[in-house]
Order: sequence, then structure tokens, then C-alpha cells
Amino acid sequence: MRVGGLGGRGSARPSGLGERRGGPAVGDPVDPGVPEGLATTLALVRGRLGADSIDRLWIFPPMTRGRRERGLVAVSCFAEKERRRLYTAAYQARRRGLDLGVDPELVEQGLAPADSLPRVMTGVVRRESLQLGEPREIVVGGDFATLDRLVAELEERVRVQGL
Repeated sequence: MRVGGLGGRGSARPSGLGERRGGPAVGDPVDPGVPEGLATTLALVRGRLGADSIDRLWIFPPMTRGRRERGLVAVSCFAEKERRRLYTAAYQARRRGLDLGVDPELVEQGLAPADSLPRVMTGVVRRESLQLGEPREIVVGGDFATLDRLVAELEERVRVQGL
């Protein structure tokens, strides 16, 4: 597992639970990707930032090619009054037989007004040449149970798919 230093710049490219819009974060069965990648990345985010500090998550649809996957999660954390600290958690995951590799990187991007972040996420989608789709927005609101349910949902998808 690789975790980037906070304060640097990382790739901001996109490769029930308080949802407001967007589709599922797991790819289609024809190109299964590596769904463990997202679960591992969210576990890293939860461990490094703490669920109580997380306001919202935007899970961008991953780019999959067979048993390889690249994905991005944008994380809005409470900061001062109407501002949020924005992080990106990019990951690359691969599966070959029973061998699994997941390389997430958490990078702080800076502070922004809370009400500007939805526009920022829309801009990321608009600039993405692959047109992977809208991110799944999840309102965490500092609630441990919401984030735990999301991680459990992703882990259950992996278990059900027999991966």
C-alpha cells in the first residue's frame, strides 16, 4: 500500500447511504475490474482521516480493463466554518489469479468553500475525455455508521462475486 504525503499534488483524474446522485461504483460484470480496490482505498481514507472529519465522498466510476482498475475518490473534510479540506484518494488495483495488488495514494489538495465542491466535481467529469460518468456522492456528515455501512457494502459485493 502506498500513501502519498499530505500537501502535495496528485492525479485528480478519474481513472441508502446519504446518496444524492450518481451510479454504482463497481464496474459491469463483462469487465469486472478489481472491486477490492475501492474497499481498500476507503478503508485507508477512514483510517487516515477518521470518519468524524469526513463531510462527503465522491466516488468516480473506475476505469477498468479486465482485472485491472484505476479509480478516484474525492473526500471533503470539515475544516473551518464554511470551508472544507479536499483530499483525493487515487488507486490502482490488479488481480492475477489469487494475487491481489492495490496501491492507494491519499493526497491533500487544499481548502475550498463547501458550496463550490459540487461544481468542482462536475468540472472533473466534464474535462474527463473517457466520459466514465458522474461520481456517486455520499453524504457522510461525520457519521461513523454511514462510512462503515459503505465499506461493508463494498466488501459484501466482493464476497458475493466470489473474488
